Order: sequence, then structure tokens, then C-alpha cells
Amino acid sequence: MSPKKSKKDDGAGQGDGEFAAEATRVHDELLARVGESAPEPRLSATRRAVELLGDPQRAYPVIHITGTNGKTSTSRMIESVLRAHGLRTGLMTSPHLVRLNERIVVDGEPISDERLVANWDDIQPYLTMVDTELEAAGEPTLTFFEALTALAFACFADAPADVVVLEVGMGGEWDSTNVADGQVAVFTPIALDHQARLGSTVEAIARTKAGIVKPAASVVSAAQLPEALAELQRAAELTESSLAVEGVAFGVESTTVAVGGQVVTIRGVAGRYEDLLLPLFGDHQAQNAAVAVAAVESFLGSGSQALDHDVLAEGLAAATSPGRLQIVANEPTILVDAAHNPHGARALAKAIDDYFQFGRVVAVLSVLADKDAAGIVRALSGTVDQFVVTQSGSDRSVDADELAAVAVGVVGAARVVVETDLVAALRTARDLADEAEGDEPGGVVVTGSITLVGDVLALSQAEGGLS
Repeated sequence: MSPKKSKKDDGAGQGDGEFAAEATRVHDELLARVGESAPEPRLSATRRAVELLGDPQRAYPVIHITGTNGKTSTSRMIESVLRAHGLRTGLMTSPHLVRLNERIVVDGEPISDERLVANWDDIQPYLTMVDTELEAAGEPTLTFFEALTALAFACFADAPADVVVLEVGMGGEWDSTNVADGQVAVFTPIALDHQARLGSTVEAIARTKAGIVKPAASVVSAAQLPEALAELQRAAELTESSLAVEGVAFGVESTTVAVGGQVVTIRGVAGRYEDLLLPLFGDHQAQNAAVAVAAVESFLGSGSQALDHDVLAEGLAAATSPGRLQIVANEPTILVDAAHNPHGARALAKAIDDYFQFGRVVAVLSVLADKDAAGIVRALSGTVDQFVVTQSGSDRSVDADELAAVAVGVVGAARVVVETDLVAALRTARDLADEAEGDEPGGVVVTGSITLVGDVLALSQAEGGLS
């Protein structure tokens, strides 16, 4: 898609800063388009864009992932295991936490500014052509995510990638990533989220997500509610695809808390793998790992050939999931977790209870306007002792006073503090955590929205960090 890469840049990594300003330009030009919170329910625009680009999404096999929670963690595990097998990988996830480059990963590293800019400038004339055609037809121009998807496909073709792990942006059937045909379709747990866009029931949401299943694909699914599973079974039957479901075809046999994460034993669809180190916290991450293993088995050996234990162990041990129960500071411990719906908040609460020993837990909370704030607070209320309500930098963030009123309605005024400034909120949360009584120290968890987690990660990466 673009001129030959220089030896100093293989397409991955952060680069030397020379192209940082140009990368900011790319981000600004993407942001000038309709944002991710208002996707267009269509494939035709993205399909036209990639057609003009020569269909780069057909240059490599694809593992396509959807679901409500756990998509990014599962995607990153799959990518890490594939890379351990010697494959040159591409990985597209969303949203990013700090930098746009995080969304387009080549061989385990965010794409460099140089390659991001080069590929964007290469495809820009073709995106302009599509915009012109759409305007002439009275349709909205390419959205942020539609343009970003075309960019990611071009970057992976340019790399070039041996295999791409592709996370949907929203839903599945009409998500712009669905112009690619996944040989393996992966489903993490499906629950209520984005109801205004995807439907008001789990069944309707699952039906939309099942749209990523392509003819004769291998379908791998986490354990699902019966109404969600029925939709996946229907999609598999209609496309003559195989279906492997957690708890039946594969699953977690055991998990034990370990330093820095857990040790898991997984029964895959083709083999059994004992004592694998997973450097992530929470039983839900062990379940994500089981889904990832089954997906890789389905891709590499059509689900009939066991993976090499040592290679699998290497891949899982190297897996990371930024912003998911990530420790960003100590004394007191500060965790960030991107739980942004009740299902994710319940998993977070269980993980804190099971994997950490805090004498007192304080949550720094911010929620976006289209989310179930009361449900999130309720899910955390049995684990969190005090809530420090604040606002992220997103213009979709609920006003701190409004969110506090919601929290007070769930847990009472005595457990809620308002600090509109994030730095002040973190300081207050630390002070409250330090009031823990007994032998166990207090801890802080920052949660409720991905944008809040991104803001805190940016603070932690700045000079001086969160000290």
C-alpha cells in the first residue's frame, strides 16, 4: 500500500518521535469524522473503500472477535499465542486508552507513527473518493471507525501480516470490520450494552453479533445465556459452521492465584494444557484464556490438533491487557479497570475479592452518559467501601454531581464523595484508602469508563507518574 519501509522501521513500535506531529494530524483528521458513539449501521461504505484499496482485508486470514465484555483481553491473548507460534500478527482493538496507535498492532507492538502516517496518506485519496460518492447519494461520509478500519486493513497488508486478529467496534453484523471474512468467529460473553444501537434484549444483541459468522467458519464461544447461545447456534447452522462452546467443548479446569496473576489448567478443543502462567487477574481472564486457546486450536489445526504446550505457555505468559485490572501505583495500590457495564463490574468486584487482600477498597468512578450507572454501582457495592465520583475528559462523561446522586441512591450518602477534578479525586481516594484499619492496607480501583482509565494511564505515564 505504501513505499518500501526503511530499515529503521519494521511497522511496529513507537518510532523516534520524528513523525509524532504527523501522527497527531492523522488522529485529528479521523476525529473530524462522525465519532464512534454514532456508528452508521451499514457495510456498503467500508466495502466500497476497501474495494478501491484492492481489498487489503483479503491479504491475510482473519480471526474475528465480538461479544460484550472481554473482547480486547481475549484478542490480545490470541495474538500473543499466535506470535509465539512464529506468525507475524496484526491486531486491531478498540477503543484506545492513550494513543491511537494502540488500536493497530503489528507483531505485538503499536504501529509506529511513521507507518501510521504513510498508510493514512496512501489511502486518503481513496477515502475522499468514497466520501464524494456518499455525499452524491445523500448519505453520510465515512465515519471515524469506517475510515480507521480501512486504515488498519491497509497497515496489516503493508506489514505484511500472516494473520490478523480483528475486534469489532460495536455489534457485528453491520460493524465495518465485518467486510472481512473470519475463518474463526469468536464470541466472548454477551450481555446488555449499547442497547440503543444493538437492541434492548440479550437475544437481539446476540443476533446482531452473530452476523460475523461466515460460511464454513469455526465458531468458538464463551459460555452464554441460553437466549444468546440459541442465536449463535442458529448462525452456525445457517452457515454450516462448526460451534465449540465453553463448558461443553472446552473450558477452565482449574485456576490458582499466583504472584502477578494466576496458574490455570485448560481443556481445549484438541488438547489439555496444565499449569499455564497467566499474568492477569480474575477468573474471567482464565475463561478468556480458555476461549483464546480454543480459537487458536481452531485456526491452526481446525480444532483437531493440540498445541505445543511450551509454545502455548510462552504465548500466554507474554499476554498483556492494559487497562484491565492493571496496577499503576503502589502505597496504596491503585488499579485501573475498564469495566463500563454491570456485567464487567461484577467480574471486577469478584476479581478484587478473590485476588487482592485490601482492608478497604475505594473506587474512583466516572461513567459515560449511555451506560447503566446505577447497575455499575450496584455491582461494585458489595466490594467497594467508598466511591469517589469524578468526571473523565470525555464530553460524554456524566456530570459528577449527577453521577453522585445516582450512587447515593444505591449506596447512601455516607459512602459517596464528589471530586470533579481527576487529580483531586485520586488524591482523595488514596487518603481514604490509607484509613484502612487492621493488618491489610487499603486499595484504590479506577473504573466505570474506558475514557477514565485512559486519563489515569496518561497521568501514570507522564513525568512523575501518580506519585
